[in-house]
Amino acid sequence: MLLIMRINEDTLLEGEKVVLVPYNADHVPRYHQWMCSPELQKLTASEPLTLEQEHDMQRSWREDDDKCTFIILDKQKWADPSIPEQECMVGDVNIFLTDPSDPSLAELEIMIAVPCYRGKGLGKEVTRMMMYYGVHKLGIQKFEVKIGLDNKITIAMFKKFHFQELSISEVFREVTLGVTVNEALQKHVFGNMDFMLQREYGKARDIRQAPFTPLSL
Repeated sequence: MLLIMRINEDTLLEGEKVVLVPYNADHVPRYHQWMCSPELQKLTASEPLTLEQEHDMQRSWREDDDKCTFIILDKQKWADPSIPEQECMVGDVNIFLTDPSDPSLAELEIMIAVPCYRGKGLGKEVTRMMMYYGVHKLGIQKFEVKIGLDNKITIAMFKKFHFQELSISEVFREVTLGVTVNEALQKHVFGNMDFMLQREYGKARDIRQAPFTPLSL
């Protein structure tokens, strides 16, 4: 499993509503702004960090062999090269290995950080994309999620994806849901994934940042 979680270093995943790109240093200031929110700190069970600590965290995530992180971008905004990528950010999604003895088991985390993007199907699309990527690129066969007990909408979404309740922690006020990948799950959750494209992030970013040269008539 060594280095397999760095497989997304230059991977861009494009869906119908979102684009997923590797978490890099340019994204950190916006991410840090999000994580200064008490609401997001509560939802993600996170402690507030300084900007420097956030940069250290980003570097550790990129170098971590058991963590795969993407930043979620608004596809419509990202399609406009005049809008900086940081201004297209709406959240993040992670897959990380939790059991060294079982590399087929991974925990999934999704955060739609910008409130106006919630309830619009982005979380559902990102979940399908990330699970598909995890199964077909990382060899994941079992997924777990930990969700705050008050987050009824997210709990309901994962249960629609056949996740079952595994345990409840009253101390941490969270529920753990899990699912094992099988043929029925792939048919129900993935269905037709033709909408999802994989591209090289570096090339896509360079094209986006290239100066516009008007055609001479």
